[in-house]
Amino acid sequence: MAEAIARRSAVRRPSLYASVAYEGADADDGMIASARDFTADFLAAAPASGRGPVSRERIDLARLVVSELVTNAVRHAPGPCRVTLELFDGALEISVFDRLDASPVPRAHDPRRIGQHGVEIVLAVCESVSVEPQPSGKRVRARLSLA
Repeated sequence: MAEAIARRSAVRRPSLYASVAYEGADADDGMIASARDFTADFLAAAPASGRGPVSRERIDLARLVVSELVTNAVRHAPGPCRVTLELFDGALEISVFDRLDASPVPRAHDPRRIGQHGVEIVLAVCESVSVEPQPSGKRVRARLSLA
């Protein structure tokens, strides 16, 4: 019994959490811009959760990561996607759920390539990135330091 209690208390809980779902048709209605704004609004609420304000630089990086992950979902996955933001002490976890089973694949660095650098950017600015299979698709989770 004590072991179960210890495991339960070891589970990390975010100080702030929010999620938004987008239908496939929303892509034409500014879904990517909406997801960026959702992220900025979420981080603006950080002080209400007992955390200090998040710097403009970190908000811009979070918006960039969300933009790249949602763009991949819009371009490559059929159907709806969902963005989940979780604020932990010193970090933001960004999750994008979509209906495609295949993982995003970073391309080799090529400064002459125009576009298709999204995964490279996310990997460069985040502490960690993982892809987790889901019952109907996948979850791409990126952890961005807010320090």
